[in-house]
Amino acid sequence: MRQFIEQLKRIVGEAFVSDAAEERFIYSRDQGTMPPSDPDVVAMPADAAQIQAIVRLAGQHKVPVVPMGGGLVLSGLTRPLKGGLVLDLKRMNRVLEVNALCRYAVVEAGCSEGMLQAYLKKHHPDLKHSMPDAPPIATVGGNMLIHGSGHMSAWAGYHTDQLGGLEVVLPDGELARLGTCAVSPEWFGRAPLPDLAGLFLGWAGATGVVTKLAIKLFPRRPFNDVRIFVCEDAELGAQVINKLTGVGVIEDMTAWMTPVPAWANGLINFNAVYSANSKEELTWKRELLSAAVGDLIKQRVGGFMMLPPPMKKNFMEEPASNLAKFADVKKGGGFEYVGAIMPIDRFAQAYRTGLEVAERHDVAYSLGCRVIGQGHAMMFFYAYAFNRADQADIARAQAALEETNLAALDMGGIPWKAEAPAQKQIMARMDPGALALMGRVRAMLDPAGIMNPGNWEAM
Repeated sequence: MRQFIEQLKRIVGEAFVSDAAEERFIYSRDQGTMPPSDPDVVAMPADAAQIQAIVRLAGQHKVPVVPMGGGLVLSGLTRPLKGGLVLDLKRMNRVLEVNALCRYAVVEAGCSEGMLQAYLKKHHPDLKHSMPDAPPIATVGGNMLIHGSGHMSAWAGYHTDQLGGLEVVLPDGELARLGTCAVSPEWFGRAPLPDLAGLFLGWAGATGVVTKLAIKLFPRRPFNDVRIFVCEDAELGAQVINKLTGVGVIEDMTAWMTPVPAWANGLINFNAVYSANSKEELTWKRELLSAAVGDLIKQRVGGFMMLPPPMKKNFMEEPASNLAKFADVKKGGGFEYVGAIMPIDRFAQAYRTGLEVAERHDVAYSLGCRVIGQGHAMMFFYAYAFNRADQADIARAQAALEETNLAALDMGGIPWKAEAPAQKQIMARMDPGALALMGRVRAMLDPAGIMNPGNWEAM
């Protein structure tokens, strides 16, 4: 390992390599409940050429390589489960191109969500990207590669649906560009070529190191509004989502159910965010939403909440800062959630399951979902806060998370950005042909088994 580290320093510079105990401690964990796993060394490359050299060197020394963006995934996907090198991509943080007319941006993999948001506000104030409700230091690349979602997902789907192409360093050190950028100097999409980008989406870095990405941009309109439909019967949830998204004007739709504050306990709240180029257009869209659920309002089983402007501002914030308050509700800095991707017709069952699991394990909870596409799916989240200084509290949260993962699978859903134990639960139920294909793909791309070993090991 010492020889590997010295050669690593010659590639990226001594200042960007560390095997100090305090560095290895920080990179051994994230904010979730997964136990730490120490790396042997950490490096911060400056460009794709350095990553190519590093990956080739790691292959020669059989050293595991774990790519990392913001390190905020919460499910431990960047913990080096078998030691080796954590490759921190935060130095590669440039916005390389914005094509305003064609509405896409090309960024380096370490560009943070906050940096892209700030860049667009300064240089292209009429454009925005789909901002996830994550801390601004979360990376654009990391969130896209885990099939993330954000404030344009009801309109445009998963963030992987908004991927226009990527550049990746393969496990043998070769570089490949996928999408239109493979043929053209433009990064405007992935069609009509054979779509190889999927070989690197959802794999947690187990098939290569993505270095650049193209992301779709959307109009930032001057008039914005949010409406919150409220009901008490979870059985209406799928119907409400279906009716409101069916209008085709909502950019972001989320549901939230929480026992605190007290006035919200027992209520099912659906936020519908939309925008317009004029007050008249905004009013027209507001009326469309009212008409969509008019029958439910007439039946007196639900209605829109009256919202004063200061409250609206909070509900339209990108990213939503109130989530951070729940993350520290136990005052111990511990927070993790199961985000189960599932069809919207599981809404009521998912809600009941969340209440039952939280009560059974006596954990602080918040439930909700983000709608993906126009009601095509949802990411139903079960968030559990815990006190990191209280081992019993951590154990309760871990038990609740494990039970929730299994319950999501039983409901026909799939845990999102699954931690290593949940990956095994998923693969145990996977179609044998799909599982075998995953194993063959990984063995073909990474025969030495150096890329983030311990994750998605299908063979």
